[in-house]
Amino acid sequence: MTDNARFGAVGTAMVTPFDSDLRLDLAAAAELAKWLCSHGSDFLVVSGTTGESPTLSDDEKAELWRAVSSAVDVPVLAGTSTSDTAHSVALTREALRCGVSGILAVTPYYSRPSQAGIEAHFRAVAAAAGDLPVVLYDIPVRTGRKIAPDVISRLADEGVIAGVKDATANPAATAELIARCPSGFDVYSGNDADTLALLALGAVGVISVESHWAGELVGEMAAAFFKGDVDLARSINARLIASHRFQSSDETPNPIPAKAAMRALGHAVGQCRPPVGDAPVHLDAAATRLIESLRG
Repeated sequence: MTDNARFGAVGTAMVTPFDSDLRLDLAAAAELAKWLCSHGSDFLVVSGTTGESPTLSDDEKAELWRAVSSAVDVPVLAGTSTSDTAHSVALTREALRCGVSGILAVTPYYSRPSQAGIEAHFRAVAAAAGDLPVVLYDIPVRTGRKIAPDVISRLADEGVIAGVKDATANPAATAELIARCPSGFDVYSGNDADTLALLALGAVGVISVESHWAGELVGEMAAAFFKGDVDLARSINARLIASHRFQSSDETPNPIPAKAAMRALGHAVGQCRPPVGDAPVHLDAAATRLIESLRG
C-alpha cells in the first residue's frame, strides 16, 4: 500500500468539547475541527472513543456530526456503533443524513458475541451506511473481542467495508491481514506508538490521538516513510515517544490527556464526562511541557 488512502494519512479521533457544566459545546467543536485541519489532520473521526461516545446522547451525536461536517472541508467519519446492532443501524442512518463522509464501526462490546454475530453486526451497519465507506475499529482491549482475520478479509473482498482501524497491538497479525486483503483496502494504525511499524507492513496511515497536539509531526513522519526516507521517519518517531506515553495511562486514560493538551493550547474543550471524569491537577502543566518539548 502507499500514501493514496481514500481519506488521507493522518486522521484525528477528535475529542468532544464540553462547557463548564459538561454540556455539548458545538461552537467549540467546530473551531477545534478547523484548527485540527490546519495543523496536520487529513480527516476527522467524530464521536469515537476519544470523543466520549458512550456519554453522548443520540441527539448530541447528530448535532456534533452536523456541526463538524459543516465546519470543515475534509472527510468526517462518524462513530456510530454501540453494543446493540439495531441501535447502531439507527445511528448510522442518522449519520448518513448529517452529511458525514464515512462510518467508523467498532466491535460490539461487553456482550462478547461470536464471530458470526460480529460479522452480522458489521454487515447490518454497512447496509445502513448505503454508499458511505465503512471502516471497522478493531480494539479488543476495550471491546473484549478480536475481529477474526477471516471476517475482515471476507468483508473486504466483498466490498462491504473499506478499511480497518487496527488497535490490536499485534504487528505480525496485522501483516497477515494486509497480505490477505485486496488492493485498495485501507489499514490504519489505531495506536500512535504502532504507527511507524504498521506503515512498514503496508498500513496507509493512522487514526491518531496525538495528532491533536502533534499533527504536523505525525504527518511528516508518514510522508517521510512514504518517500523512502526511513531514517527521518524513525527520527520523528523517536521525538514522539514521550507523546505516545502521555496520551493514556491507568491514572489518566484517554481522552483525559488529549483534553489537557487542548486546554494547554488554548482550546475550550472542558473536562471529560463521568465516569472518565476530571484531569488530575498536574496534568495540564505536564501537557504544556510535552508540547514545548515537541517544538524544540
